[in-house]
Amino acid sequence: MSKKIITKPFDRERIPPRQCALFLPVIWLGSYLAAMPHGLKIEKHRMEGLKPPYIVLGNHQAFMDFLVTPLALFPHRANYISELEGFEMYGGEFYRRLGALGTRKFVNDMALISNIKRVVERGDIIVIYPEARYCNAGTSTVIPDSVGKLCKMLGVPVVILNMKGNYLRSPIWNTAVRRQARLSASLTQLYTADELKNASASEVNTAVRKTLAFDEYRYQLENKISITYPKRAEGLEAVLYKCPVCGAEFKIESKGAALFCTDCGTHWEMDEYGRLICGTHTEHIPDRYEWQREEVKKEIDRGDYHFAGKVYIESLPNEYNFIPLGDGFLEHKNSGFYLTLTEYGDSSPHTEFFSSKSCFSLHTEYNYREKGPCITLSDVDNTYFIFPRCEGFNPTKLQFAAEYLYEKA
Repeated sequence: MSKKIITKPFDRERIPPRQCALFLPVIWLGSYLAAMPHGLKIEKHRMEGLKPPYIVLGNHQAFMDFLVTPLALFPHRANYISELEGFEMYGGEFYRRLGALGTRKFVNDMALISNIKRVVERGDIIVIYPEARYCNAGTSTVIPDSVGKLCKMLGVPVVILNMKGNYLRSPIWNTAVRRQARLSASLTQLYTADELKNASASEVNTAVRKTLAFDEYRYQLENKISITYPKRAEGLEAVLYKCPVCGAEFKIESKGAALFCTDCGTHWEMDEYGRLICGTHTEHIPDRYEWQREEVKKEIDRGDYHFAGKVYIESLPNEYNFIPLGDGFLEHKNSGFYLTLTEYGDSSPHTEFFSSKSCFSLHTEYNYREKGPCITLSDVDNTYFIFPRCEGFNPTKLQFAAEYLYEKA
C-alpha cells in the first residue's frame, strides 16, 4: 500500500515549544559519547554569570556541530533553527520537542523571526548557524547582513560558538568519520545587552564574521593533527572540480589519498596534515577553492557563464514527506535560476524563477541521502531538491556563481 502524499505547506506560524527537559540528559550523554573519542575541549570567555535569554551564533561545519553545541551550553537548554529535512527525518513532533524551529534555507521568513522573538521573550537561548549550510572546503561561508539587524532587534547578549575539528572529522564530500580528528570549541560573549545598544548593525556583522571565521586545514596543520584515513581524498573532486594546471573542469578524479586530472595527468597526494602535494609544490586546499571562485567571477564578468541542463526534482513542502516530481530543467544565468517542473497533481510543467537578488548563497550537497550531488532552491512554502541528469552540474560551481551574481545584483 503506497504512502499517502501530503502537500500542505509547513505551518510556519506554529509557536515552538521549549526544548523538553526530559530529553536533555539523553542529548548530553549522546553528545558526550560522540565527542569523547576526539578529545573535545571547550573554552568559555566572558560567560561567567551569564544566564538566558541570549542568542548563540555558531559556525557550521558538519553534523557534529549539533552535538558539540549542547555540551558547550550545558547546563542550559536551547531552541535551534533547523531546515525541514530534520523534521521529515526524525518526525515533526519529536523534533520540536528536541528544540527545533523549522525554516527553509536562504528565504525571508518573517514567521521565523516572530518565533525567534518568542523564544527570547520567554527566557530561553536561541541557537542560529547563520552560514545555513555545512562548509565545502573547511572555511567560513557567507553570513548575511540580516544577522546584525536580528541581534539589534532582539536586544539580548550575543554569544559566539566557534567550533574546530568538526569538518575534519567528517567533511560533507566524504562523511566517513576520521577518528584522529581533534575537536575544540570556544564560547564567547561577544556583546552584553548594554554593549549591543551602542553598536550598529554593521559593526555587529563585522564582529560576528571575524569571531566566527575558521580554517580547518590551518587548524589541522598548526595542531599537527595527523589524519591517516586511507581514503581521505576520495570525494574532494566535487569541491576541487577544476584543474589548476590545464584548466579543465570536472575532469578531476580521486582514489585513496590522491587527486588527479584525467585531462593532463597531473597528480596530487593529500598528506596526513591535509595538504595537497605535487612534486615539490605544496598547496593549501582552501586556496585552490578560492581560486576556483575567482575563475567563476571572471567567467561571469566576461559574459560567458551559463548553465542549462536536465535535472531530477523532489519537493519538500512540509515536515511529512518528500514528493518526487520527476525530470525537469534547470537554467542559471545572470538574472537567477529558472526551474521548469511539473508539480504533484498537475498535468503540465511551469517555470519557477529564483532571482539572483534573493539567492545570497546556495545549499550544496555532494551525496544527499545516497542519491548523489544536489542543490536546493526554496520559497517560503516549498523546497526543491535538484539532482543532475546532465553533464556539467557541479554544486560548488553553481554556488560560486549564485553568490557572485547576488553581489552584482
